[in-house]
Amino acid sequence: MQVCRRDTLFLTYTRLSKAHDILKETITMDERFERIEHVTAGLAEERRKDREEFRALWRDTQRQLNDITLRVAAVTDALDRTGDRIAELAEESRAADQRLAARIEETDKRLGARIDTMISALGQYLAQQQ
Repeated sequence: MQVCRRDTLFLTYTRLSKAHDILKETITMDERFERIEHVTAGLAEERRKDREEFRALWRDTQRQLNDITLRVAAVTDALDRTGDRIAELAEESRAADQRLAARIEETDKRLGARIDTMISALGQYLAQQQ
């Protein structure tokens, strides 16, 4: 007769259950307290490790926040300097534009005077030709 895996597992479980019942009956109160103390100590150790890990994560997070704060401050300073430089360049550009406008106006007046002179001379030339 072949025994299937399910039957084997059931028999194993039954044996373990009976062994557990036997152990359960033979454990003294002191042994139970020792087991509870052992489990409690294990849980306390896990919590201590968790607290240490959380503190390390907190310190790391704080360090990263400080680094980011310093970088943001540096970027802000750079932007302020850039804004100041842009304002300087804008002022220089306006001054250059005013100089150029004055030069264009002067050149335009001279050119206008030359054109007037040429038209007058052309008019006199044509009047003499007729």
